[in-house]
Amino acid sequence: MHGSPHIVSDVMTHTVAAIGRGANFKEIVQLMEQWKVSALPVLEGEGRVIGVVSEADLLPKEEFRDSDPDLPPSVLGSAGGTTITQRLSDLVKAGAGTAEDLMTSPALTVHANATLAQAARTMAYAKVKRLPVVDDLGRLEGVVSRGDLLKVFLRDDEEIAEEVRREVVSYLFRAPLSPVRVRVQDGVVTLTGRVRDTSLVPVAARLVRAIEGVVDVDFDLGGPNRQPEL
Repeated sequence: MHGSPHIVSDVMTHTVAAIGRGANFKEIVQLMEQWKVSALPVLEGEGRVIGVVSEADLLPKEEFRDSDPDLPPSVLGSAGGTTITQRLSDLVKAGAGTAEDLMTSPALTVHANATLAQAARTMAYAKVKRLPVVDDLGRLEGVVSRGDLLKVFLRDDEEIAEEVRREVVSYLFRAPLSPVRVRVQDGVVTLTGRVRDTSLVPVAARLVRAIEGVVDVDFDLGGPNRQPEL
């Protein structure tokens, strides 16, 4: 019934800055500043993604500027719930000078044919702002960011309304008691009218919310008038 959902290739950025294993610290910072990005994929061979260097990987260099990077775990203890293992990893990165030593590997990636919902769940679970997009061989095809995933909310209201009419209303309410009207304002969908089976309203709500670009749904759908008892 539903049209195909948007996929990562619909919204991703195709022109991407990337680095090799040997990129030095300053080169990485300069490239991030130049491209206005918070992370860079690390490539080898024919463009295969082997890791990602993010701002979080670079910050320990500044954090431990006035500390001994060789402090033992017994001195570190636990900082604000952060595990000793993580702190040791940060200390190692504080002394790193190249992408190979700074990067998080293996890289968390996504395929171009993944749905936007799948990409969003991956980002949320891993707490990252962007994902390299790779082909079946792991070669870089682009990058998708949180901002890219939000582009679906730029859809025109009338475009959303037409999809609701076509994919939901015409399917669930084929013979309404009165025409089911669809209005969309700022992504909020409102359905009004009278239908024969009000038990389908929750189903319609789920289907409408699944349409990309929908912010919320409101219903004013009545059922058949009850006959007075004799």
